[in-house]
Amino acid sequence: MSGRPKPETVQVIKKRRDGALNALVGGVPYIKFLGIEFDRRGDELTAILPFSEKLIGNPIIKAIHGGATASFLEVTSIITLSWSYLWEDLESGALDVDKMDSEHMPRLPKTIDFTVDYLRSGLPRDAYARATINRSGRRYASVHVEAWQDNRAKLFAQATGHFLMPHSRG
Repeated sequence: MSGRPKPETVQVIKKRRDGALNALVGGVPYIKFLGIEFDRRGDELTAILPFSEKLIGNPIIKAIHGGATASFLEVTSIITLSWSYLWEDLESGALDVDKMDSEHMPRLPKTIDFTVDYLRSGLPRDAYARATINRSGRRYASVHVEAWQDNRAKLFAQATGHFLMPHSRG
């Protein structure tokens, strides 16, 4: 018989991944203030901005404030980028999810610049966003993010950001 370790159950893997994502998101109070949530499918994240009246910038046309939209896109970019560079450590066990608290959180990427394209008004309903990492190196990363509401093909905003990556933990 081989001395290979028994593979982890799906429940153990899911608990570890969800715990890491919750700790990462929970470590940023502004994410909680905006109410942003993340849906995880394997290593892919979709951000969700549940509608709230506090997000309305113009009460006459009931449009989501541009600053809330930009924040949603930037948060989605940073969390997606962080999730991407933490994935290998998370899967190998090098990152101990049980020790991820406010004092032992991985450092997040820092925004260098972030350009938002407002394509249409954000309607008073839930919004979704997904980021794509165009380049990720040891020091620098480039991310594109898109946001939609009812129809994935009809974006209401998109952005491109450049980020300074945190120094490696090693």
